[in-house]
Amino acid sequence: MIKCVIIDDEPLAVECIASYIKEVSFLQLVGTGSNPLDLNAMLDEQPIDLIFLDIEMPFINGIEFLKMTPDPPMVIITTAYPSYALEGFQLDVLDYLVKPITFNRFLKAVNKSKDYHQLLHANSRSASHEETPDYFFIKCDYKYEKLYFKDILYIEAMQNYITIHTQKGKYITLLYLKNIEEKLNPQAFIRVHKSYIVSISKIESIENNDIIIQTHRIPISRNYQTEVLGRVVNDRLWKK
Repeated sequence: MIKCVIIDDEPLAVECIASYIKEVSFLQLVGTGSNPLDLNAMLDEQPIDLIFLDIEMPFINGIEFLKMTPDPPMVIITTAYPSYALEGFQLDVLDYLVKPITFNRFLKAVNKSKDYHQLLHANSRSASHEETPDYFFIKCDYKYEKLYFKDILYIEAMQNYITIHTQKGKYITLLYLKNIEEKLNPQAFIRVHKSYIVSISKIESIENNDIIIQTHRIPISRNYQTEVLGRVVNDRLWKK
């Protein structure tokens, strides 16, 4: 299934696209919003594969949002303005649909997303059979920094940025938390809050609703308490 969201400030346009999505077996609508600021929150809370994105919206238009968003999911532009088409394709959108959108034209666009999605997963499966490196690079200021997974203490989200706290210092880079979460070994790292991921091996103690790592206190949100206690404490708790 391709998980998709609709970002459009016109209720009738949202209703139209949502009805089309229901007719396509490989699409799943997981959210809607009236401006890109809604999308900003969605991207950090759940995996999204495809965005149906309008251009002219309150606060910030769709094109400007794409320009400032690192590594966005697949995007299909849905707009009443054909004049943005060139700029949209320069930002690597999959397709550009001009309203009113017919179902046939919609289907052609989403079939592109299906083909591209399958290609990405095929590449991912191929990569999984290769030896996984113990390090990665991030762009930090004006250079690329090499970081080792074993050195990470925890990762903190700050709007469009993340801060990676390591044993050697902290590094700030333009990424969403979900982008790096997808690259981490789930056996070694755990999300404890919508804004925090921690290295399980670096946890020294848990006090009330805080995780203690060296001098840092990382909050555990209510939504993650059960999973954190189950994986971090109960699975390793010595009992009589």
